[in-house]
Amino acid sequence: MKYFLTISRIIVGVLFIFSGLVKANDPLGLSYKMQEFFEIWGWGFLDNYTLAFSVAMNAFEIIAGVAILVGWQMRLFSWLLLLLIVFFTFLTGYALFSGKVRECGCFGDCIPLTADQSFMKDLLLLVLIGVIFIYRNKIKPAIPMPGSVVVLFFATVFSFAFQWFTLLHLPVVDCLPYKEGNNLTEKMKVPAGAIPDSTVITFVYNKAGKEIEFTAAQFPEDFDDSLYKFVKRYDKVVRKGNAEPKIKDFSLQTFYKNDTTQALLQEDKYQLYLLLRNDYNQGNWPVVLQTILQTATQKNIQGFLVTSIPTETLYSTESPAVFNMMLPLRCDPVVIKTAGRANPTLVLMKKGTILRKWSYADLDKALPVVMALEANKEVLAVRY
Repeated sequence: MKYFLTISRIIVGVLFIFSGLVKANDPLGLSYKMQEFFEIWGWGFLDNYTLAFSVAMNAFEIIAGVAILVGWQMRLFSWLLLLLIVFFTFLTGYALFSGKVRECGCFGDCIPLTADQSFMKDLLLLVLIGVIFIYRNKIKPAIPMPGSVVVLFFATVFSFAFQWFTLLHLPVVDCLPYKEGNNLTEKMKVPAGAIPDSTVITFVYNKAGKEIEFTAAQFPEDFDDSLYKFVKRYDKVVRKGNAEPKIKDFSLQTFYKNDTTQALLQEDKYQLYLLLRNDYNQGNWPVVLQTILQTATQKNIQGFLVTSIPTETLYSTESPAVFNMMLPLRCDPVVIKTAGRANPTLVLMKKGTILRKWSYADLDKALPVVMALEANKEVLAVRY
């Protein structure tokens, strides 16, 4: 049992640290996943607190993982981990058996797990943490007390500092389909060799006031038009395929509702896109962006303002004047917050390929890149 207990600690500790680090790389991703659960449960009033919940949970996973490995305060952390894994198992079980949530976000967007994979993972962790909890009094610290306190202190500082860094800038590792180097046109296509959904034609009839479903191969023996009244027919998915593109809802429209998506993605010219959401960060970035756009104009590089903010709010007297230097485009707010985690995010593209991305806090790094670009032969024409 001693060896099994040690192995359990190593597996649990490493998994919690890894899980926390992956999600700390993109705290907003977990925040949006929490909002998805809250929307299903009717808890929308908690949406404004999901980022704080996300940061705290990611930090706790890292800290708890380190504590388990070094054997620090095992009575406390064995209780906390047991409560947490019971909660996680409930969430993944809910996602699996309700079918309302496709992915639980256990390892963020970098390692997507299906609902059944997440549930099985949590069941395994529940067993291992249960062993740790039962034998918590037999676990000896791997590091003497002063050393373990120092290790936990640095783990705590790192877990919060790293998330502050990724929120201010961009994720260190971008695992989303809008990452640098990806071609949006290609990501909007169904992958080669994808498996489509398997469906079966299902009939719904009313019999004696009750609706009954059956397929063509399951027609009831007593079927008769006088007993069964047709209600509807639909295609029922019996096996989910994977015939979905990585990018499904990307669309760029002018304020006059002209769809310019394909026209812009096919243009073999450098383009700059500022992805802007509501409640964008303040600061000195508009001044830096203005310099970037002035340089871009000299090179015939068009700047676009991609947003879902209403026009009257976007161009209010309090808005930065630099917004007027870009052509405005409409885009789905979910796409904007997926493509640009920082608010705002500047994107350099050419022929549908994302070349570079910068947070508003890093626009000073974008200026020399734009200055070094070869000028477009002509200004990009957009039909408004």
